[in-house]
Parts: sequence; structure tokens; C-alpha cells
Amino acid sequence: RVAITAGAVLQGEREKVQKKTFTKWCNSHLAKVSLRITDLYEDLRDGRLLLKLLEVLSGDKWAKPSRGTMRFHMLENNEKVFSYLRHAKIKVENMGPEDIVDGNQRLILGLIWTIILRFQIQDITFETEDDEKKSAKEALLLWTQRRTKGYRNVNIRNFTTSWKDGLAFSALIHKHRPDLINFNELDRDEPKKNLTKAFDVAEKQLGIPR
Repeated sequence: RVAITAGAVLQGEREKVQKKTFTKWCNSHLAKVSLRITDLYEDLRDGRLLLKLLEVLSGDKWAKPSRGTMRFHMLENNEKVFSYLRHAKIKVENMGPEDIVDGNQRLILGLIWTIILRFQIQDITFETEDDEKKSAKEALLLWTQRRTKGYRNVNIRNFTTSWKDGLAFSALIHKHRPDLINFNELDRDEPKKNLTKAFDVAEKQLGIPR
């Protein structure tokens, strides 16, 4: 019980930090149109600030949001948010307009993180040792390739299929904390077991939530 309580407290602290950080990021962009978020979970519920944030970030003009305060007005506005995300080919899984209206804290944090990835990190570029410019995504892929070089049956080519058997995750953990995973015992034909082990170790030993 003590361990579970401690874990819950730690998770709550992480979410507080994320909320504060994401609020600052949103406000840095909303300030351009003289708008501001005070409470991330409450202020985004009606969809109007989310729509304005996407307008500021993308430079696109969308239909004016509904000014009504009833639930169906809020759902209508948030449906426009998700419609834009689909139009921009931004993947948002396992959440919808009702989650924002209902103030689902974890999913709201996930949505803002997705938006940050699309509009902020994707545009960051890095120069490699060979003076070659790479996007943040390309640089991260290169970093994982270098960190897992030499590991048996690990060949990272992308952020999807290359991770399915759990060996890439396990190799990254082993590279930095070889005491946490015995990589030589892993079997690529047992992907579920490998993934479960890697995620359990990451969550319990490294403080990385699933």
C-alpha cells in the first residue's frame, strides 16, 4: 500500500509539473493575441482557447467558435479542434472532444504534448558532426541508433516497427543502466514479455510513466 501511495504521489507531482510547463508554453503563444490560460484543465473545456492556439501556431484561419456556454457548444468547438488535427495529419489516439469538455486531466496533457511535438519540436533542427542538418525527430532516431549499436537483433529504422519486439527499448535501458535488465536473456520471439519487462523497469526504476 505504501509503494502504491508513493507512486500515486509521484505521478501527481509529475502531472503538476507538466501542467505548469504546458500552461507556460501555451501562454507564450496566446500572448500574441492577448489571451491567457489560468487553469489548463478548466480554461480549455469550451474549446475556444484551443482553437485560437491552433490558429496562432498554424497561421490558418478557422470558422469562429461558438460563444455558447452549454455542453453541446463546447463539444462543437472541440470537434473543430479535432477536425483541424485530422486535417493537419496530427495523430491523436484514444481521446475526443468529450474528454476535453469533461476536463480529463491526463488526456488534456497528452493533447497539449502532441501539439507541442507537431508545432515546436518538429521545427527544431540540429547539426551533426558532419555539419548535416537534421530535424529533432531525425536526430532522436540517430541517437537511438548509436546508443543501441552492437546489440543483438536490434536494428532501429523508425519509431514504429523497429520497437515492436521490445528489444530496442530494452537495449536503451541496458545501455544506461545495465544493472536493471539482463539483455542476453531476452528472446525476440517473446515481444510481449520483453515490452512488459522494459516498461515495468522504466516505470518502477527510472520514474518514466507508461
